[in-house]
Amino acid sequence: MKHLVNEVFSEAEVIRVVADNLNTHTKKAFYETFEKEEAEKLLSQIEFHYTPKHASWLNIAEIEINVMDTESIGRRIGDKNTLINEIQAWMERRNKNRSKIDWRFTKKDANNKLSKYYVT
Repeated sequence: MKHLVNEVFSEAEVIRVVADNLNTHTKKAFYETFEKEEAEKLLSQIEFHYTPKHASWLNIAEIEINVMDTESIGRRIGDKNTLINEIQAWMERRNKNRSKIDWRFTKKDANNKLSKYYVT
């Protein structure tokens, strides 16, 4: 994040970060990593937006990443260009084969798990 704030997006007024709810994706983590002044400087330019804790599309994305890892890049890759080429070839193969995820989370499952969050 320090690299993004200070170098990649140094001209930006604010950097909007979309993150999941992992414990390292918080303002507190900045204070644990940097001196107070530096943490505050970095955080003054960052705006966090968190994904829902119960977002089924996240599960699908995680499954797809696991498939990619298993089928293509689940090993040490020595350089960035090789990684990019491997991922590109994998994506093209997945798309050409119209590969799908066998998602089994039904509406009934969602109602059972999430009904306490519904507005009535």
